[in-house]
Amino acid sequence: MTTKETFSINSESLMAKIKELIKEGNVTRIIISDKMGKDLLNFPLTVGVVGLLIAPMFAAVGALAAIVTECTITVEREVADETEEFNTDEKSV
Repeated sequence: MTTKETFSINSESLMAKIKELIKEGNVTRIIISDKMGKDLLNFPLTVGVVGLLIAPMFAAVGALAAIVTECTITVEREVADETEEFNTDEKSV
């Protein structure tokens, strides 16, 4: 199951928040929008994302932070469904 979470943030905190979200590990997509709601950056994150692929993304986020003053970050997370966890537990018994 996928959930969405939205943060309003200023450009000074943008890069730090993106790095924090990536370190959490359960984020599948990050969307950065301007204060009018227009999507500026939209990038997927997968378990296999490594430094080589993250560096261009950070460069784009840094350039965006220099242009906009306020933005919104929408984060999609993959959350385990409670019924799936229950069924998994039953099988191991």
